[in-house]
Amino acid sequence: MSEQPAAKGSKSADYWNGTRRPLTCLIFLAPLLAAYEAGVLWLGGRDADSIRNGADYWMRGALEYLGLNSPWVLPGMIVVGLLVWHVARQEKWGVSPGVLGGMLAESLLFAVALVVVGQLEDSVLRHWRAGVPAAALAPERLAPLAVMYVGAGIYEEVLFRLCLLPVCFGLFRSSGLGNGSSAALAIVATSLAFSLAHYVGPAGETFHLFTFWFRTVAGLFFAALFVLRGFGITVGAHAAYDLIVGLVLGAGR
Repeated sequence: MSEQPAAKGSKSADYWNGTRRPLTCLIFLAPLLAAYEAGVLWLGGRDADSIRNGADYWMRGALEYLGLNSPWVLPGMIVVGLLVWHVARQEKWGVSPGVLGGMLAESLLFAVALVVVGQLEDSVLRHWRAGVPAAALAPERLAPLAVMYVGAGIYEEVLFRLCLLPVCFGLFRSSGLGNGSSAALAIVATSLAFSLAHYVGPAGETFHLFTFWFRTVAGLFFAALFVLRGFGITVGAHAAYDLIVGLVLGAGR
C-alpha cells in the first residue's frame, strides 16, 4: 500500500514522512511497550497472563508452540522488526522531538475523534445496547485495566494492522486485483477480524450487535489511520482511546 507524502522540501513533508519512519515509530511506542510489559509482570506476578491483552496472549501462545517461551521474545521481535524495517528503507537515524510531540498530539486528537464517533453511534443505536453490561471500575482494578488498555493499543495494532493488513493486501493483490481494491478489501477483512476477535476464547465477551458494529467501525478507523498516518500514531490513538473510554468515561471497551 503506497504512501501519500506531502510535497518534498516543505516542513509539512518532513513531519508527514518523519511520523511514518520505523525508527520514529519505535521511539514513540517504546515508553508504552515498556510500561505495558513492566505493568504485566509487576501487577500480574505469577499470573501475568490474566492481565495480558488478548492479541498479546495469542501471539505469545504461537511463539510458545514454537518453543520460544521467554516473556521478552515478543516485544523483542517488535523492536528488532522495526529496526530491520528502518535499515531496509535506508532511513536516517535522527529522530526529531518535535515530530514525537506532534505524534502525541495527533494520537490524542484521533482518539477523541473516535470517542465522538462512538457517542454519536450510541445515540443513534441506543436500543441495540439492551443487556450490554457496563464496566465496573473498582479502584483496585484501575491499574490492571490501564495496563490492559495500553497492551491493546500495542498488540492489537501489531497483529491486525502491522501483520495481517499487509498479508491480506498481498493476498488480494496476488489474486489479480488492483492496489486500490486490494487495500480496501484488506482494510474491511482485518476490521471484521479485529471486531470478531473480541468475542473469541475463554475471555471473550458475549456477542452484541452494537459492540460488534462499533468495533468494526473502530477497526476501519484504525486501519485507515495505519495506511495514512503510520504505525506509531495508530498505536498511540488506539491506546489513548481505550484509556479515555475505559477509565475516564468508565464505559469499558
